[in-house]
Amino acid sequence: MTRFIVHDKADSVGVAVTDIKAGETVEGWVMSDDSTISVVAKSDIPLGHKIALVDMEAGSRVIKYNVPIGKVVASIARGEHVHIHNLKTARW
Repeated sequence: MTRFIVHDKADSVGVAVTDIKAGETVEGWVMSDDSTISVVAKSDIPLGHKIALVDMEAGSRVIKYNVPIGKVVASIARGEHVHIHNLKTARW
């Protein structure tokens, strides 16, 4: 069952299409090439929020739609919730 969607193979995050609980192994669908990816959730991720697909260090960019959408402000591990506590949007 698909639990998150990844827009592009180069993305560093996916978007939850259901609530995800910490400890669950969840499968995501990569739209750009119709592949799948599995990740173990390290934190709860609400519907519509982002899950990290790779480890990201502070200062690096978060990629979604194969474009940078923001900057990491606190290190993020694969499977963690990506939101305002560890990401500053590129819009502001």
